[in-house]
Amino acid sequence: MNQVKLGLFDSGVGGLTVLYQLLKRHPNQHCIYLADTARVPYGQRDASEIRSIAGEAICWLRQQKIDALVMACNTTNAVAYDVAVRLADAPVYGLIDSAARCIQSKRVGVLATAATVSSRAYTLQIHRYSCCTEVIEQACPDFVPLIEKGNLQDPQILLSARSYLAPLLAANVETIVLGCTHYPILEPLLRQLLPSHVNLVNPACALSSRLDQIFGSPTVKKAPFTNLTEKDLFFRSLFYVTDSSESFAEAATSYLGYKPRVELISLQSESRSI
Repeated sequence: MNQVKLGLFDSGVGGLTVLYQLLKRHPNQHCIYLADTARVPYGQRDASEIRSIAGEAICWLRQQKIDALVMACNTTNAVAYDVAVRLADAPVYGLIDSAARCIQSKRVGVLATAATVSSRAYTLQIHRYSCCTEVIEQACPDFVPLIEKGNLQDPQILLSARSYLAPLLAANVETIVLGCTHYPILEPLLRQLLPSHVNLVNPACALSSRLDQIFGSPTVKKAPFTNLTEKDLFFRSLFYVTDSSESFAEAATSYLGYKPRVELISLQSESRSI
């Protein structure tokens, strides 16, 4: 298996669902995970600000001499993919195109941030591969702030989930794409609320398969995102944040199964014209 230094970035803990899927399929890879916790969530920001933020994150990761970049955030993928391609100086892998390639249903719902929905990125990409597919994109502004707080038992999560799923179920969708990397954390709840015939798609699974081209054939099969106990899975992963390293470490513990060492950095010096 090829050894590649992979860079990933997100606004918070959501991208850990992507890191997990990648390492389950391609264990022992050297990964650098950057969480821009100083500015979480991205989903309510305007496009120009998201593009600027993405540029800062990508430039920092490039300085770490990464060999490939994963945009472990659907919002920046939707709004700033071209920024990543221009600045990364390495192959760029996105979630949206990866998911769009595997959609086979005729009616598809997408749960995503407001910025992703506004961009229509999922609709446009799905129509590249299947022009007749009906796509309904639903903004879910409550999800990321609630998930970042770490209390998945908050009654508001259930109320919001029911509200966001209602228009998709009314449209008789056959598949729902989890169009934000935070949302697989809510997969058990969403499955309880959905009819059994509705398929949930985690774009990170499709993306991890695409990375076979740089990592080689997988040695471990894909698995759904769950709380982990395999600390060794992440032993070559480095974690960086832009604010509250201790809070991120505590939150990440719930998903990684151990408390990671997290380093605080600043991205502001990486700002440039996008």
